[in-house]
Amino acid sequence: MNSSTDILIIGGGIIGLSLAVELKLRGASVAVLTVDAKQPTARAAAGMLAPQAERIPPSPMLDLCLQSRALYADWVDKLEAITGLKTGYWRSGILAPVYHVDGQEKSCLSSLNAEWLDKNTIHQHQSGLGEEVMGGWWYPDDAQVDNRALFRTLQFAIKELKIEIIQGCVTDIIRQGNRVFGIETTAGKLQANRYVLATGAWSEKLLNIPVYPRKGQMLSVCVPESYEVSQPLQTVLFGTGIYIVPRQDGRIIIGATSENVDFTPGNTAAGINSLLTGAIKLYRELQNYPMLELWWGFRPATPDELPILGASAWENLTLATGHYRNGILLAPVTAKLLADLIEKGDSDPLLAAFDYSRFGVI
Repeated sequence: MNSSTDILIIGGGIIGLSLAVELKLRGASVAVLTVDAKQPTARAAAGMLAPQAERIPPSPMLDLCLQSRALYADWVDKLEAITGLKTGYWRSGILAPVYHVDGQEKSCLSSLNAEWLDKNTIHQHQSGLGEEVMGGWWYPDDAQVDNRALFRTLQFAIKELKIEIIQGCVTDIIRQGNRVFGIETTAGKLQANRYVLATGAWSEKLLNIPVYPRKGQMLSVCVPESYEVSQPLQTVLFGTGIYIVPRQDGRIIIGATSENVDFTPGNTAAGINSLLTGAIKLYRELQNYPMLELWWGFRPATPDELPILGASAWENLTLATGHYRNGILLAPVTAKLLADLIEKGDSDPLLAAFDYSRFGVI
């Protein structure tokens, strides 16, 4: 690759591939540098699209998440049309049960579509909940996507659109004045007109920006074959420190721990036990379900748990990192806003809240 390439995206995860597809569809010459094209860390999510269930307070972050949720249906339709694959997008809604009811629990954080369900109503709404559930919020506009299926679809879209994938690891970002001149990689020196840093939890290894890994352990179970229905759980359950995400094929995803252990790999007995204990308390039917899989991943966290999006200290380097728990949710809006910025120089007012300069670094 040489400087005739318009844009080099450093990072081949959900964010990097989403932006690559968006830029290519707008006519840009784009390439993606990735350490591992299989990207196992892209599996480390449940695919919840949950700005309301997360109870994000009114803020630019909530606005960003709601905008992305609103983009999702058309975005996945576009990807599915390009590839012929399915992303598992499902307007399942999200149910947020609680064990204690007080005035604070009953207060909704926004005027968005939400309904409080008392004890009798919530147990009628979803059978199998634990007896200790006393009520909860129903968020019909929150949704989910199968993150693994979405990643496969993005990978296939990259192939269909003939976007170049370069396998290699960045060893240095070469800077001259206020511009990036090139990057040194294990695949050789690469140059482009513009660069995008989308390396998730590994971003701080390349630039002095406060993005660090927060490990999450997860597991999955499946509905027993003896059951009359393939999936008795028809909505996401979002509890305190636990979430349960049903897939339409009978799998159920359970997550996730949140651990500051740097890049320490592997599942632990304590982590998995905490997930199973919390999940079975919330949805007791799970105690009868066979286990399928255990895994872990690293979320790209920042000190304020908000992403770093937009311009950097170098005029031809754009930042797209630090999405923490919301990388899957924010993929379409990140791709749209940053493509507008790169292609036309249009900086959406929302991006100001996510500028790297709020940390006083770089």
